[in-house]
This record gives sequence, C-alpha cells and structure tokens, in this order.
Amino acid sequence: MRVAELMVKDLKSVEPEVTVADAVAVMIESHISALPVVDSRDRLIGVLSTTDVLQATAEGARSREDLFDGAVVRDLMTPRPATVGLETDVKEAAQQMLYLEVHRLFVEDDGALVGVISQSDIVRGVATAKI
Repeated sequence: MRVAELMVKDLKSVEPEVTVADAVAVMIESHISALPVVDSRDRLIGVLSTTDVLQATAEGARSREDLFDGAVVRDLMTPRPATVGLETDVKEAAQQMLYLEVHRLFVEDDGALVGVISQSDIVRGVATAKI
C-alpha cells in the first residue's frame, strides 16, 4: 500500500512569522498536534508541534506571555521536517517514523506539500483492514 492511500490531504499550515499563540489556536481548533510551516510559495520549511511548544515552555527561557504572544513560529519550529513521496510504501514510511522517532511524515509531490501521514493514519489503516 502506498502513502497516498492513507495520507491526510486537507492540511492546515502556518507561515513562519505567525505568532505561536495563533498557531496553537489553529492546532486546538483543528484537533491536530502539529502544523507544517510553509514559505510564501507554500514550500515546506518546518513543523511546529505541541512537543516544540511544551519544550519551550519547560525550558522557561521566556515568560508564558512572551512565548505565546511575543514569539513567532520560526522561533520554535523544527526546521527541515521528514518527508516522503506519494508512492512511498506505507511499511517504509512506518520504518522511517520509528528510525527518526517522529509521529508524522509530510508528503511531497515534486517539492509541493500535498499531505501528511501519521502513526495514527497507519494504525487506522491496519484496524480497518486497509493494510
């Protein structure tokens, strides 16, 4: 089975200069744990996850107010997130997630962001006998 068959295509994304507070609001409203960060040409340049936000909060280098209202996504995002292609085998994608210790891989087609596949998507595929 290919990644294209299980991936989520309807992605929310943010630009790097959006405030962390606004990005977190998008994650909450969309019930997701990470947002791809895209440049002005919609090219993937990073990912902001709840882990990034929690880690910044735990490090305590900034006050909560400064972190959420003063910081922008670029300050906290993980640059160069892991990607796969549409034709990647789901087993290979799962192995990459394990090896890289990540929960999701962004899916690109000719450099364009077209989706995301997560551990949950793969589990759903197994549970519904798609895999």
